[in-house]
Amino acid sequence: MVGNNVSHSNRKTKRIFNVNLFRKKFYWVEEDCWISLNISASGLRTINKIGLDAALKKAAANGYLNA
Repeated sequence: MVGNNVSHSNRKTKRIFNVNLFRKKFYWVEEDCWISLNISASGLRTINKIGLDAALKKAAANGYLNA
């Protein structure tokens, strides 16, 4: 996403809003293995709230998983 930095004097310069993604390893208890995910901060909060297995099933149902 692209936007503007706006200074106190109201000058505008272009800037880029980057996605808040990072790589994190999780232990998947149901499959007894470690998995690595590129995940956003909101996705991490979802996993903490409903659990890894339920979050993966929900992501697969919505078509967000690649492999």
